[in-house]
Amino acid sequence: MGFSTDAIHAGQQPDLTTGAVITPIFMTSTYAQEELGKDKGYHYGRTQNFTREALEANIACLERGSHGIAFSSGVAAVHAVLSLLKSGDHVIAAEEIYGGTYRLFERIFTEFGIEFSYVNATSIENLEQAIRPNTRMVFLETPSNPLLTLTDLRSAAEFAKINNLISVVDNTFMTPYFQRPLELGINIVLHSTTKYLNGHSDVIGGIVVTSNDDYHRKLRFTQAAIGAVPSPFDCWLTLRSTKTLSLRMNKHNQNALAVAEFLEKHPAVESVYFPGLADHPQHQLAKSQMSGFGGVVTFRTRSMDITRSFLKNVKIFTLAESLGGVESLVCHPYTMSHGSVPPEQKAKLGITETLIRLSVGIEDTEDLIADIQQALD
Repeated sequence: MGFSTDAIHAGQQPDLTTGAVITPIFMTSTYAQEELGKDKGYHYGRTQNFTREALEANIACLERGSHGIAFSSGVAAVHAVLSLLKSGDHVIAAEEIYGGTYRLFERIFTEFGIEFSYVNATSIENLEQAIRPNTRMVFLETPSNPLLTLTDLRSAAEFAKINNLISVVDNTFMTPYFQRPLELGINIVLHSTTKYLNGHSDVIGGIVVTSNDDYHRKLRFTQAAIGAVPSPFDCWLTLRSTKTLSLRMNKHNQNALAVAEFLEKHPAVESVYFPGLADHPQHQLAKSQMSGFGGVVTFRTRSMDITRSFLKNVKIFTLAESLGGVESLVCHPYTMSHGSVPPEQKAKLGITETLIRLSVGIEDTEDLIADIQQALD
């Protein structure tokens, strides 16, 4: 089936009891058992929920994977993936990743004896130079947060396969509508469903998708054992949202490109980061592994005074954490999304105080550009 058809129908069928065309919300913590040792395949809400299973099947289909495992947040999904490792293992991670992921790695998993090396993942040679005898995983985020650098996923998947590593990609920024890492050879893809997959700023959630049966078995056990599962209502809300994913992502992409092209010409702007721009250094790579460029645009102003003024004076863009909603948001990565990253690491990555990240929504394009112009002026 085509993507939009799968988005509307995969994992869902009319309710067998009533014929309802929308998957019901099964708000139950437990299930009646017919007799000792006999049930209908469901026995406890933490381990099984029909609404959650529908969401897992839906997103797994969109990612062209075999298994989806839903979690209560994107960070919980990352935590579950890292639980595939054991003490003494080593992870090669892209140096430019979400601040919450970096914090989880450095403040939690290092305490359990897992080691991390952070490399510039725009070059596969950097991954190769970081490998150790105890390396077990390569963890990537492409496009990266917040500077939107790319990793060549086909080459990264081949590198991981040759070295017997688990390859993981955070696909939150692109969604399976614009990028499907599993089709490029990656083992595991994950999302913060809080962002574009839900897209309405009213859910916190995460999901992991894989076609590897062994990884699925271990991740499913972790899901039940740790219990970081989304509520049935949150799963239902996200299922509602994936039905319009293709429509929303097309509009996000259209607006983001228009905003990026406008920012490039504004005298108060020093640089613009958006892989959809023809002069982006990785534009050709973006076109080879993505069918669109997403809704995030990052730019650097020429002074901190301009940055402060912009953040204070925008009207349609809301200064707030997160991204991927239908409404436009603006984030100051240095103090917000990457506030937990040490200053020296931020300086190395180019996450300066003059950097601004826009989550471009699906409002009218001309209104968004007018808002940016008046705030910069």
